Parts: sequence; C-alpha cells; structure tokens
Amino acid sequence: MLYKREIEIGLFVMSCSKGKTKILFVYSVFSPFIRTDFEILQKHFDIKKLKVETFFVPQRGRNFLSFLRLIKGILWANIAFTWFADANAFFMVLFCKFLRRKSMIVVGGYDITYIPEINYGDLKSPFGRIRTKFILNHASKILPFSNYAKKRVLNITRKVNAYAIPLACDTEKFKPNNEKKENLVTTVCYVDESNIKRKGLKTFVESAKFLPQLRFALIGSHTDDSINYLKEISSPNVEFTGFVPNEELFTWYQRAKVYCQLSYEEGFGVALIEAMACECVPVVSLKAKVFRETVGEYGFYTPYGDVKTTVEAIKKASSASNMGMKARKRVKDLFSIGKREKELLRTINDMCKNG
Repeated sequence: MLYKREIEIGLFVMSCSKGKTKILFVYSVFSPFIRTDFEILQKHFDIKKLKVETFFVPQRGRNFLSFLRLIKGILWANIAFTWFADANAFFMVLFCKFLRRKSMIVVGGYDITYIPEINYGDLKSPFGRIRTKFILNHASKILPFSNYAKKRVLNITRKVNAYAIPLACDTEKFKPNNEKKENLVTTVCYVDESNIKRKGLKTFVESAKFLPQLRFALIGSHTDDSINYLKEISSPNVEFTGFVPNEELFTWYQRAKVYCQLSYEEGFGVALIEAMACECVPVVSLKAKVFRETVGEYGFYTPYGDVKTTVEAIKKASSASNMGMKARKRVKDLFSIGKREKELLRTINDMCKNG
C-alpha cells in the first residue's frame, strides 16, 4: 500500500519536474502544521523559505527591505505559497499578480471569520474585509483546510478558486503507547481572555467539580492574567500545566482517556485530531460545526457552555470501550500526512499543467 502511494505521488510530480518548479514558502511563524507543509513540499520541489514577521509592525518587518526580499523571492519562484489571508498574503498576491507568478494561500481560521458574539475574526474591520476579499479573489489557488472553511470562503466571494484539503496529523508520532489509560481529561490551547469564551475553558474547568474521580489538565501557555480567574473557579482535580513543548505534548494524549474541545468556533482542530490519533475519546461542542468533519460519529457532542451535559458526555467518553481505537482509525484514514501530501501535489501538478 505504501509503495502504491509513492508511485501515485511520483506521477503527480512528473509534469512539474523536480528541480524545475520553484516554490517560495512565505511565513511569519513556523508552527508545526505550517512546518508539515514545508517538509512535504521540500521533498518534491526546489523550495526557499522567506520569513516575514509582518508588514505592519515597525522595527519588525515594515521596511523597504521586506518588500525587496519578497519581490526577489517571487521573481525567483514559479509559485509563492503561504498560510492565512493576512498582510503577508496581501502583498504576496499583489506582487504575484504584477510579476505574473502563481500564488497559493492556505486559509481557514481567524483570517476568514467574524463572529460578533465573541468578537472573533479578522473580518470585523472594514480593512480586514477588503484585504481578505482581495486575497481570495486574486490568489491563483485558495486551500481551505476544511469543507466548513471552504463554505466560509464562498460566503465572502464566489470568484475564488478554492479546493479544500484537510490538515494532517503524524500518526507515527501521535500514537498510543499500549499502556493503560489514566483517568485523565485534557484540553490544549493557550490561555487568554478571548479563549476562555471561544475555547469553552470555563465549561471545561467547571465540569471538573462534578467529576472528582477524574483528573483534568488544561495544557497551554498563559498569555495574560485570565488564568487567575480559571484557577479561582477550579476544583483541586484541575491542573494548569502552562507551556508544554510539542515534543512532550503527545505523552499527555497517550495518558488521557478523554480529550475535550468545547469551543464556540474552530476552523479545524489540530490538537483534537492529534489526541484522537493517541486514542483519546473526543468530547466536543455542537456549536463548532467543523467537528462534524473531524470527529464524525467517533466522539460525544455537547451544547456549548452546558456544564451538566458536558459532565455526562465526559462520563460516557471515559468509559467508552473501543471508541478511542475507532477515533484513531478515522484520523489515519482521513487526516494522514500522506493524504495531505497527495492532495497538495495534485493541486500543484494541476497548476503546472495549466501554465
């Protein structure tokens, strides 16, 4: 099966001819999921990284040299590739149009969203809406990372050339360790005032009070003093780990029976599929519609902000037999790195063929 997949990938790349197709990989932060795309493309194409922190923060990138580096990189490349419809993508697309190069943008979260109830999304300002619409209309290809994100893109503009490719999980790294699961419930995100509401952290912490037989761990950096509020309302069975390196995160998933993502809104849920790959049983909010794509039927759903129902869902998840194995199989079938690799190469191959 692996041999067959490698043959398919090779066929996709043939018309682009390795070493001839040049890709400029523009980024501001090299997050793990962004690194995954870079490593995929690096295997098959001549690729250069260009870090541009932002064009709109003085002393950190808003200078003439940033524009020169971007223009120079685009002139070198056949395709410019970046994540998120932000300021970097705006200038990248603008210069690609002027210099007659192709551009690809991965989108799907804050960049294509505005939810006034939680004051979340880049589209809340007129400038943000204009910038995002320009990017979507003029990029050669838009790659939403879920079908839900694609619908959001099409709500902004119908002119867009969009193709949804789900995000990926390294199931060789994120896997169970064959040891008995602990009575542990986890969630992962950085802690700040906005995430208390958007990620359902208050519900997560309050649910722990009614499940003293279980331990709860909120994993992630504390970026403001809102952690103090969560600690005040928490029970003794809640642990706040603070920052955990990516290299250690999978060990938490391996230990936990249940992973909670009680969000109001999500573009995909990378941590969620990583936990599922480690055979955690997911408990997710019905409000975040994308979870129907990620979790499917292999998890438990609860209304957003409903502590009582969340407690019952966690109880069921903690005692569900074989659900964790089924969740892992879903990730391997739908969200493997091999699958994302195949779809990215197919898309680039099509761009090469079309000139």
